[in-house]
Amino acid sequence: MLLEVRKMVKKTAIIFLFFLSVYSCSDNHVDVASLKANGGARYGGEFRFMSTEKITSLFPLATSDVYNQRLSSQIFETILKIDFRKNKVVPHLAESYHISPDAKKFTIKMKEGIYFQDDDCFSGGSGREVNAEDVKFMLDFACSGLKINEMSWMLVDKIKGAKEFNKKSKITLPDGGVKGIQVVDDKTITIELVEPFVSFEKILTHSSLSLFPKEAWETYKHGIKKHPVGTGPFQLSEFASDKVVLNRNSNYWRKDDFGNQLPFLEKVILTYVNDKKSELFAFRKKEIDLVLEIPVDEIDNVLGTLQEAQAGKTVKHKIDSKNSLSSTYFGFAHDVAPFNDLKVRQAFNLAIDRKAIIDKNLKGEGYPALNGFVPQIEGYTTERVKGFRTNISKAKQLMAQAGYPEGKNFPAIELYVNSKEGSSVYMMAKGVLDQLNANLNLNLQLKLCSLEERDKAINEKKALFWRGGWIADYPDPENFLSLFSSEHVGGNSMTMNQMKYISQEYDRLLNMAMKERNSKIRNEFFIKCDQLLIDDAVIMPLLNDDFITMINSKIKNFETNSMEGLDFSSIFIKEPKNITE
Repeated sequence: MLLEVRKMVKKTAIIFLFFLSVYSCSDNHVDVASLKANGGARYGGEFRFMSTEKITSLFPLATSDVYNQRLSSQIFETILKIDFRKNKVVPHLAESYHISPDAKKFTIKMKEGIYFQDDDCFSGGSGREVNAEDVKFMLDFACSGLKINEMSWMLVDKIKGAKEFNKKSKITLPDGGVKGIQVVDDKTITIELVEPFVSFEKILTHSSLSLFPKEAWETYKHGIKKHPVGTGPFQLSEFASDKVVLNRNSNYWRKDDFGNQLPFLEKVILTYVNDKKSELFAFRKKEIDLVLEIPVDEIDNVLGTLQEAQAGKTVKHKIDSKNSLSSTYFGFAHDVAPFNDLKVRQAFNLAIDRKAIIDKNLKGEGYPALNGFVPQIEGYTTERVKGFRTNISKAKQLMAQAGYPEGKNFPAIELYVNSKEGSSVYMMAKGVLDQLNANLNLNLQLKLCSLEERDKAINEKKALFWRGGWIADYPDPENFLSLFSSEHVGGNSMTMNQMKYISQEYDRLLNMAMKERNSKIRNEFFIKCDQLLIDDAVIMPLLNDDFITMINSKIKNFETNSMEGLDFSSIFIKEPKNITE
């Protein structure tokens, strides 16, 4: 009875902190200013940037969008990672990994000397060393049916026993975990798959499959979304309504090529912005160091006049651009009229000129999606997928056949767009609506909202038409195409198959691709899947993009990648000797 009372008191305290929405974790504070770095680097300083979306979760398995992932990935780390320079999977928290000849068994050996961040969930508050049991617990959790786990779709059909475990773990995690995940010794774990899956090691690089300790889950339960404990370079200091602050993890395990312990920064501070122009103004005032999206109508004037630049009054900056493994599309609710009619979905796709929207509304930024949904990925070509081309007369004919001649009787539907006025997403959506309304004689309206509001409206069938986007979690066509599997309809994830598209043929082709070990044959199945998405007009593929960032030139070692992730572990601040030059 005493133990139960203590648990109740502890749980009440956690809930109280949760509703305050402010968490202060152990800082492990070290006087960063006293640290010396080799190779020209500098310790200390605060890195600031802004987000257009509120951060709602810093728990990896409950972060299914890029906004939350960009911050949670500074706190948590994965077993394996993608080396973008070599374009291959490499060990990270793992020392090594081995794949059996039949591609059904993975053996992972973990590194020595990696510790979880200090936190009150541990006895004495000091973080303990990572072991193989932590890997099993994370993977078991990722396979579970717990409501907080939004990522089970990645693993349940692939790991032996995961599907059965998922059904038994809707409320609690049963003892023993997933049958196909076994601990060999303190640092070694094996994962046995149902079928060979050649991209499984890529899945293990997914930021959602990051390590967290069992103690954190047992202590904070659902409060773990705002009380993260990982192995990464930064740890949570403050989670408030107007900002999120991360402090340097002074016990972080990695060092750079000069032997400097990472990270260099003392703090990372994220705040929120109401519109992109305010964000740019903050950059010009040197209140933030990074801008992730520049409004197209501000490109010519983004940093002031030529005279201001010549007088040294503008911010010295760098522009970085990477081909993004991303696709932007508009989604349809397939189970609700009018978009349960294939003819309507086809008409919408045929009634717009994607290239004109990029040229006019986006001032040339982006590439029209004319060959399906999957972007160009190394080893996979999209050229054989025949996408939509503008054909307004055919679109009008289809609308008439669907019972909406010249737009008559078509409902005044709202397009839900998670963006701010003035952003490139806003300009794109406005361009699409202008064309649809003009070419099909419709009365579609634009509704700006948050990502959370959009997903809630889709789930409640209030949003029948919405803007969506998918950025690769790992560089493989399967990561894009699995989005439309009928097995993901009604699952925990709010982002998977929101269209409620159901096709036995699509599922068959996708499953064949996932089992196929020959890359050429595998890609043939992927191409057929991509073509079926077009033939069934499942969505409106719109464009592929570049990931463009603008950063203050005093920030060194900053790099981006094609999956639009951010890594602050090795950047440092070095003020120029003469800032007016």
